[in-house]
Amino acid sequence: MSLLADTLAMPGLWLLVGAAVLAGLVRGFTGFGTAMVYLPVAGQVLDPVAALVTLVIIDFIGPIPAVPRAVREGHPRDVLRLVAGLVVGAPVGVAVLLILSPDVFRTAVSVIALGLLAALVSGFRYHGTVTRPMIYAIGALAGLLHGAAGLPGPPVILLYMARPLPVQVIRASVLLFLFLADIVVFTIFGLRGLLTAEPVLVGIVLILPYLAAVMVGSRLFDPKHAQVYRWTAYAIIAASAVSGLPFWD
Repeated sequence: MSLLADTLAMPGLWLLVGAAVLAGLVRGFTGFGTAMVYLPVAGQVLDPVAALVTLVIIDFIGPIPAVPRAVREGHPRDVLRLVAGLVVGAPVGVAVLLILSPDVFRTAVSVIALGLLAALVSGFRYHGTVTRPMIYAIGALAGLLHGAAGLPGPPVILLYMARPLPVQVIRASVLLFLFLADIVVFTIFGLRGLLTAEPVLVGIVLILPYLAAVMVGSRLFDPKHAQVYRWTAYAIIAASAVSGLPFWD
């Protein structure tokens, strides 16, 4: 009880709750974006390892109800190829994470988030042929980014933007990949003894507000006004990423 009381009294906890709620809304609108909204803010309150532990906990729980549908609607074989690459890259990323200073971590997270946002807004597309070796390599890059900065999504999202697939297939495949990526990184954290009580408890505290926001975002989303929701999500991601840059300190 003392540890729970200390967690609830932790300075900056309500900032984390606010970030989790905004991240949940964006996830409900778009199917991705949790890390890009949550981590730039979490990096202002927690050390890099603790920020990633809390992210993995909330981001793993949220998609569970949608996983069976994602398996049916997505491309499981491609997702498994991506995960095979991720298994190679993620341990390297975690090793990098352990030597990053908080300021470097926050800067990296914000810059990567802003980079993906710029690609999405500009309509950037890769028009070449997507080969199997490329899929494995993108998975490895995603693993490196997940382990080091908690952001496995950008290279995978850009990959699927380059493929002529229905929106529901892309959304399902990305969701399934991110779910499996969290399992891999959470396992690596456990094997390296990084799952200490305080960040795990903070992550558990954030689950309910995050899930509630995901549900609200999903219910509010109307495909007829998809562009409005998309630009709202982009604005939230941009604001969060800019707030995480250390020159505001």
